[in-house]
Formats: sequence, structure tokens, C-alpha cells
Amino acid sequence: MNIAADARTNEGTTAVRKGFHFDEPRLAEWMRAHVPGFSGPLTVEQFKGGQSNPTYRLVTPGKSYVLRRKPPGPLLKGAHAIEREARVLDALERTGYPVAHVHALCTDEAIIGTWFYIMDMVEGRVFWDAALPDVPDADRPAYFDAMNEAIARLHSLDYAAIGLADYGRPGNYFARQIGRWTAQYLDDAEAGRDPAMDRLVEWLPANIPAGDETSIVHGDFRIDNLIFHPHEPRILAVLDWELSTLGHPLADFAYHAMMYHMPPHIVAGLAGADLASLNLPSEAAYVAAYCARTGRAGIPDYRFYMAFNFFRLAAIFHGIRGRVIRGTAASAQAAERARVFPELAGIAWRQAMSASL
Repeated sequence: MNIAADARTNEGTTAVRKGFHFDEPRLAEWMRAHVPGFSGPLTVEQFKGGQSNPTYRLVTPGKSYVLRRKPPGPLLKGAHAIEREARVLDALERTGYPVAHVHALCTDEAIIGTWFYIMDMVEGRVFWDAALPDVPDADRPAYFDAMNEAIARLHSLDYAAIGLADYGRPGNYFARQIGRWTAQYLDDAEAGRDPAMDRLVEWLPANIPAGDETSIVHGDFRIDNLIFHPHEPRILAVLDWELSTLGHPLADFAYHAMMYHMPPHIVAGLAGADLASLNLPSEAAYVAAYCARTGRAGIPDYRFYMAFNFFRLAAIFHGIRGRVIRGTAASAQAAERARVFPELAGIAWRQAMSASL
């Protein structure tokens, strides 16, 4: 099974799934009062993707919208904070950053049962394969440059000036994150231990680079979270801000650049690809472009940032492995993620031990 290929089955919409229905006439009534220009009748579809915040397409004769909501049922405190998503989207739009326009946020659970927000439906192209097989060879560098520009621009924004000074905890990002994911790994005894992870648990906190930086970070900046113009190498909207916060920009960039080391059978990546024949920029050239845009001479500790991100992803897959063993995650995708956990841990350790870029 190819996890990356399986992700493509999450494209598009379907009828609203069991357990995710809500009072559609009441939503339409609310939208008439709070969404400028709204006019029914309203048809509701659910996006197939496995977002932790259920997402719906709202279709009217004149326009389509997207609704993002907290999932129904009991939730952990602070989880599924869709109000944070709405807030960061609104702040970024005011800077001209490519995001969907948010029309309204609803914190009245009486409307559909949970908090939600309504934003524009942005139509365009979503790529599930970082090799861009459906793009002409000559055009591929421009698509990569658009991605590079978008993440560099995000990290260059003055988060305090746009009202996001309290959007996260500035500073000490790596120590906090390494501690969090280490605890999750060590606490799940049923999922077992892995030699590479055990070495990383010791190595990472001892090798955190000196100095600190804080910027808005997306948290999941991947090619399949971008909507491109239908015919141009131009990003119309960056999606899925659920993991966004204030954090270290180089952690965010390295997460994005993991595509260069990610085996395509795990998550859509470029490991093993002949970049020259594909006319795609090398990793060194891609890093250099980001540095030029953000005013850096280079990224001396690049391999630490890469190792940290593979460790973080391996810890997430380790958690899935535990749930598979306990029988609480029965899907084929969960089982495959559990199986490739040691491979991710091994990649993380090799990154830690490799020379700087």
C-alpha cells in the first residue's frame, strides 16, 4: 500500500457522512444574517479528507463556500480550535498573503452543534505528487519557486504588527517540542521502542542550535496543502492552518523541505527521484532560494532541523502504531503508518549523523 497514493482518494467531496450531519436550514438562516451576499438554496457536501476538523462544501446557485467545524462529541481542552484558524486566516489576508477569505465565525453551538467558520471556496489545482508529473518539464521550477516564496514570505511577516503577538509561546521552541514528542514516544510502552528513536531522544536535546527565532509557522506546509492557479504557477491559497502557531521558522521550513528525503511510498516525496531529469531544483538550490528571500547567509544547522522533523513525524507514527496494536485504529492507512515507523526513525537518525547541507 502507498500512503501517498491513498491520500489522493481523499480528494473531492461526498455526501455528508453518518454522525456529521447538522441542521442545514438553520445554517442557511444563520448565513443569511452573517455572510454578506449569501443566497440559497443551500446544498451541503463533505470533503472526503480525514481532517480532524470536519470540512464541508456549501453550494449555492451563485457561489460555493467552505465550512470548517469542531468535530461533534466531547473534546480535549484546547483541541480543534477552529477559532484560531479563522483568526490567523483573517490576519494573513490583511497582509495580502494567499489564503481563503473568512466570512464569519460562529461560537453559538445552538446553530449546528459545534463552533464553525465560513470561508470562500478557492478553486484551483492541488498536487498530490511533489514530482509534478502532470506539469510540463519547463514549468516545474516555477511551481517550486512559488512554494519557496510563499513559505519565506510567511516567515518574514511581523506577527506582532498584524495582531498575532499572543498566537503562541515565543522562544524555546525546540526544547518544548522535543520534550513533548519524547514523552509521547516513551509513554506508549505497547508500541515498543526503536534503537534510532532512543538515540534521537538523547541526541536532539543535546544538539539544539544556539540562538532562537520566532515567526508564524504553518506546521504542515506541504505541496498538497496549496491551491495553485488552474493554469499558472501561482498559489491562490495556503490551506490547513490547524497546526499554525508561533514557532521557529527553520523548523517549519525543514518540515516543508522533508520532501527531498521522504520516500514516496510513505508520504508524497522526492527521495530517490532524478531531480535533474525532472527539471526540479536541487535541495541545495531550494534552501539557497529560501535563504536569499529571508536574508540568511545559510542554515548551518540544517541537518538538525531535518532530523527533528523526521523524529516528530516518527513519534506521530509511533502513536498510531500503539493505537493499531490496541485495536483503536483499524484502517489500512493506520496499519501502514505503523509499519513504516522504524523507517522514518532511521531516516531521522541518518539526518542527525549526516554532514550539513
